[in-house]
Amino acid sequence: MPSPDFLAGSVSDGQLQPPGPAMAAHRSQGTTARSSGAPELPGVLTATEVLATAEDIAGRQEPCGAISWPDGHTDAWDHVECAMALSVCGLSGPARRAYGWLRDTQRADGSWPKRTEAGVVTDAAAESNQAAYVAVGTWHEFQLTGDTGFLAEMWPVVRRAIGFVLDLQLPRGEIVWQRTADGTPARYALLTGCASTYQSLVCAARLARLAGDPHPGWERAARRLGHVVACHPGAFADKSRFSMDWYYPVLAGPLRGTAGQARLESGWAEFVVPGLGARCVSDEPWVTGAETCELVMALDALGDRDRALRVFGEVQHLRDASGGYWTGWQYVNQEHFPAERSSWTAAAVILAADALSRTTPGSGLFRDVPAAGGGADSAGRGSAAGDGGPAAAAVAPGTAVIDEECARCGCPQPE
Repeated sequence: MPSPDFLAGSVSDGQLQPPGPAMAAHRSQGTTARSSGAPELPGVLTATEVLATAEDIAGRQEPCGAISWPDGHTDAWDHVECAMALSVCGLSGPARRAYGWLRDTQRADGSWPKRTEAGVVTDAAAESNQAAYVAVGTWHEFQLTGDTGFLAEMWPVVRRAIGFVLDLQLPRGEIVWQRTADGTPARYALLTGCASTYQSLVCAARLARLAGDPHPGWERAARRLGHVVACHPGAFADKSRFSMDWYYPVLAGPLRGTAGQARLESGWAEFVVPGLGARCVSDEPWVTGAETCELVMALDALGDRDRALRVFGEVQHLRDASGGYWTGWQYVNQEHFPAERSSWTAAAVILAADALSRTTPGSGLFRDVPAAGGGADSAGRGSAAGDGGPAAAAVAPGTAVIDEECARCGCPQPE
């Protein structure tokens, strides 16, 4: 029996509808292909404040297009996150320069160096989830703009990146976390990285259909990976002290519905500090902005909007007068820790603001990832205003697939 189509799209005779007409129809219904302004959440952040945050990110961009950490290094994953945030706020020039940097610096095997500083590679290893995330950024940019020229430029980059990633997938489905500088694959997989890569594979498979170059093997790889994330925690190295290992299987899609709700409830008391945000790690008195905003988007993906709004409001204590955001707050010592304002924290704030406000057609980036198992419901799905129109049909997932991998291995499905 054929597998249900969990990638979604408006399908006619088995083919995804071309993006141009869908986006044009969406615009004709009164919703532009990208937002006319930055997201706004009344009582929390104004559009002017969110735009200032995007401008703070743009101010950190190097002439080559790289968007670095406070210490000066760049990695592909956080770079993509920053590019998406810039595009959400209409800063298309810096956003496209960021994607240009990805095209210019991708290596022949499809990866990017783990660390690059001022154009010099300082760590030549390559992480699988970092390489994969270019697919999420490309999909997001296409949702915002409907730009088929951009899609054509980025498609070879995405194709090479996913090839690198899937070379690291193990028979059970998990993907090891890196390949060292000498080409040796790591000996273990990481839960957060694999959850993120699940979302990346879904986005890559959608892009493949839009590019007219479908890759059914990518879809199968996504199913296997999502199944392992949802049902086999023993497949991953124990990093359970990190909050990302708690919420990322929900945020990136493998767990939704009642299974996702149960997962967030199970770690809430351990990781969430009322009034401040989410801890980075369970054993330190330290809340961080990026983890908190990702938790906000995980809540939103489950349809828990009230709690998402509350937590998002609480983390605004990390906002600086410049529009940037401090990375974290050590609440015992009552000081910012580390003493830095990071581009990727600011980017997470913007993406969370967009998710909660439904401002752009890309605001459903996390809501619209199909669950790996049969436990997802439709709560919270949809993107910008005008949901349900042709553009939404062209980019939103269909009904979550019943996880055939569970039947194959005999494990219980997530509920």
